[in-house]
Amino acid sequence: MNVNITGRNFDITESIKDYAESKLKKFAKMLVHECDAMVVLTVEKYRHKAEVLIKSNGVLIQAESITAEMYSSIDEVLEKLERQIKKYKDKLTSKRKTVAKGTASHAEQTENVLAESNPIRIIKRKRFDMKPMPPDEAAMNLELLDKDFYVFSNEITGDVNVIYRRKDGDFGLIEPTR
Repeated sequence: MNVNITGRNFDITESIKDYAESKLKKFAKMLVHECDAMVVLTVEKYRHKAEVLIKSNGVLIQAESITAEMYSSIDEVLEKLERQIKKYKDKLTSKRKTVAKGTASHAEQTENVLAESNPIRIIKRKRFDMKPMPPDEAAMNLELLDKDFYVFSNEITGDVNVIYRRKDGDFGLIEPTR
């Protein structure tokens, strides 16, 4: 597992780096394929935030935690990741898949719009590879990422679709018409 640790407003000590790396190494055993982990540790006043993003075979799993001290933030975010990875593996085995197929990278919020009197400006643009997948697999990726929506290429129709979480907890699917 390749681990990249970054600090914002915070100098990373060797002990914190070693602590985070040793805790993350156990996820390499849980995931079948080679994986990369990006860890961002941030300090803002009295809030210590730990964010972790793990990429494995096209699947993105992320979590974040904010507590009063950095070590507890790291522990809490790794507990969240462990639950997500177990949930992901359980879903794969329940569908009788032996090895996870390649899945698309998730589409985070791609645009932020300024609501001022100025003309609309796109201040963030994101590009990502979309691998075809059925809507139920896209729903599983949406649950793993804990986001509000997920953009994917529908395996059946070949169109770009958006799956989103409704207020009642169910999912909605947006499909284009021709």
